[in-house]
Amino acid sequence: MSVNNKIRALRELNNWSQEDMAERLNMSKSSYSRLERDERKLDLAKLEKLAAIFKIDIGELIASDDKELVLLIGTNNSNNPDDGANGQITIELEKLKLGLEHSRELLAHKDLLLAQKDREISALRQLVAQLQK
Repeated sequence: MSVNNKIRALRELNNWSQEDMAERLNMSKSSYSRLERDERKLDLAKLEKLAAIFKIDIGELIASDDKELVLLIGTNNSNNPDDGANGQITIELEKLKLGLEHSRELLAHKDLLLAQKDREISALRQLVAQLQK
């Protein structure tokens, strides 16, 4: 059973309305409704609060029947967890792109230095050959 379905089942088991749950979670009814429909991502704080409300361990809440779990834990100050996570990913991606570009520039510079070294060695060999004559 998915987390959102467990939340709905536990809410119904306790005879609570969506409005009751929204109030307990300090969120609007529409936001809570999206949560139950799996249209809104759950952050760790919400999962902990839900587990406390239902008086169960967070592990029980997030455990799935197919034993697969993907959990993204991060920090952001956004009110919308999706925006914050995407923003952090975008920032990290840009940092990686800049790092890659810098590495490519360093490699190009290294290639120029190697070519210069080869020219200097060649010129020195010619000088040595002339001096040996």
